[in-house]
Amino acid sequence: MDDFLVEMPKAELHLHLEGSVEPETLHELDPATPVEQFRALYHYENFDAFLKAFGVIGKCLRRPADYALITRRLLRRLAAQNVRYAEIIIAAGVVLWKNEEFAPIFDAIRVAAAESPVEVRWIFDAVRQFGVEPAQRVAELAADRMDQGVVALGIGGSEERGPAEWFTDVYAFARSAGLRLVAHAGESMGPESIWAALKLGAERIGHGIAAIRDEALLRHLRERDIPLEICITSNIVTGVVARLEEHPVRRLYDAGVPIVLNTDDPAMFGCTLTGEYQLAASAFGFSESELRALAANAFRYRFVPLK
Repeated sequence: MDDFLVEMPKAELHLHLEGSVEPETLHELDPATPVEQFRALYHYENFDAFLKAFGVIGKCLRRPADYALITRRLLRRLAAQNVRYAEIIIAAGVVLWKNEEFAPIFDAIRVAAAESPVEVRWIFDAVRQFGVEPAQRVAELAADRMDQGVVALGIGGSEERGPAEWFTDVYAFARSAGLRLVAHAGESMGPESIWAALKLGAERIGHGIAAIRDEALLRHLRERDIPLEICITSNIVTGVVARLEEHPVRRLYDAGVPIVLNTDDPAMFGCTLTGEYQLAASAFGFSESELRALAANAFRYRFVPLK
């Protein structure tokens, strides 16, 4: 099974660039801070503590060269797992929050990605709790860079402190510009958060595990062929699912909801994409044929055709 999973061509659709940064890399960028201090950052009591840690990591990335470095290292790890395609989420909202110039950072990321055999597209992510105006700025950055590999706009962060309804006009702008639409939803809140994201026009739902609690929503996702970007390890580490055996990935799959396996923040959660497939097999009984179907989903639901 392990050899088969390593060799199987894979794609990843829910992967945060900043969440791929290892603590050792942070120490390399900031040698004055002990690596043990960075490692301690990668332990979270709850979901809000994880969000704070993500923000701290973002603050540690100060120069375009820092972003280029983490891009090269992420793509090297993906290539080693036979990941052929990735839609990588860039926390553009965090870059703006840091009052950094976005253009040279994204240029450095693109140049670094061009060195990799992995085909890459970009999703720009706005931070829900920062509000509407910063999200609109992110949408405009994305729209201006569609000819540079940007394919979609998303919202992440706190579902509770940044309700999807706030972003109706932002998503309408993004749609009119030709961007695809995604949203984190149903991760730390209930099915109502997913319904709200769908009302915005989200074509894929990041996480969406709360859908298991709403039969009408399961039917809607199944009939409209709207995939959930499932991140098993992430949900356990952040505590939004209390125990591995309680994770709804198997029940969602059996309900006919289209799902895709992803890592979310691989360094922050100590996981790999291959490992997520292994976990689906060992903990939830997914067969080889079912794992192949999940891998095919990642290519099927991507936002651009594979070359």
